[in-house]
Amino acid sequence: MAEVQQAQPRLTAIQAPVHDGLDQVLEELRRIVVSDFDMIEEVNEYLLLMRGKLFRPTLLLLSAQLAGEPAEDSVTLASVVELVHLATLVHDDAVDHSVLRRGRPTVNALWTHQIAIIMGDYLYSRAVTELTRLSRLEALRVLATAANDMSVGEMRQLTSYEALDFTEDDYFRLIRAKTASLMAAACEMGALAGDSGLREPLRLYGQDLGMAFQIADDLLDYTGSEAKTGKPIGHDLRERKVTLPLIGALKHTNASQMGQVRDLFVNPKPSDDEIQNVINLVGELGGLEYAQGKAEEHGRRAVLRLDGVGQESPTLDALRDAVTYAIDRTR
Repeated sequence: MAEVQQAQPRLTAIQAPVHDGLDQVLEELRRIVVSDFDMIEEVNEYLLLMRGKLFRPTLLLLSAQLAGEPAEDSVTLASVVELVHLATLVHDDAVDHSVLRRGRPTVNALWTHQIAIIMGDYLYSRAVTELTRLSRLEALRVLATAANDMSVGEMRQLTSYEALDFTEDDYFRLIRAKTASLMAAACEMGALAGDSGLREPLRLYGQDLGMAFQIADDLLDYTGSEAKTGKPIGHDLRERKVTLPLIGALKHTNASQMGQVRDLFVNPKPSDDEIQNVINLVGELGGLEYAQGKAEEHGRRAVLRLDGVGQESPTLDALRDAVTYAIDRTR
């Protein structure tokens, strides 16, 4: 039975089986978002410069070719998933009033919050338009469901007023909606462009991978650096966001330690020292190890989802390696 691999793979190696398709994704993104309105074109150009590592399109293309030659429109489907991902980032930055994303100014920081919201809507609508142009109504259903889940997740986070009452179940519900839903959709849409009989195992693989990915991302807020993450360490704490490392640590706090955490959460402008003290406390109380263990648990589930989905191949190996890559970003 397959296990999460130990050696940390490079993303370039994971993307190697679909390298040509990813090059085409970049061309498709430009085609899909083109506009004759100067402001939209200006922001589009900036967003394409800000694009990430194309992890979700990679998952879709790998899923599509798992059982053989993928459908001709698989590259467009991968581009659509990336557009929706970009839209969520633009909206999230506007909602959170973030000024940096991957070390670059956000759309709302460079322009306005209104323009950021409108641009997010534009990217969503272009994605929907492409799927209808292709008559990919089932793919549209999958993506629309994920977009709805992400919206509900964002609202849950926004309306969680008593941050320290946020439970582990609340956290898992949130990241399943905000992160795992789109990765699951990418893998399921890949199956629609390949072997539709693999929809369910690939959807579940994407969901567990997404859970592991987000837990690892939240760990980086405690263990990473600004150079690595594009944001200052302790950013989530500064934003009063309770993530799994803190939840794990809070299980073991005494009254004095709990008071220290509460003091930070009621302080509108905590100092760097206060942030660092809570980061240290989370480490001392085992919160980092707890979260790492949960990430690895979801990673093992993701790998097991791939049992029996096809013959051994570089594509299947890449999907397994994607799990290790997602988790080992914390190391």
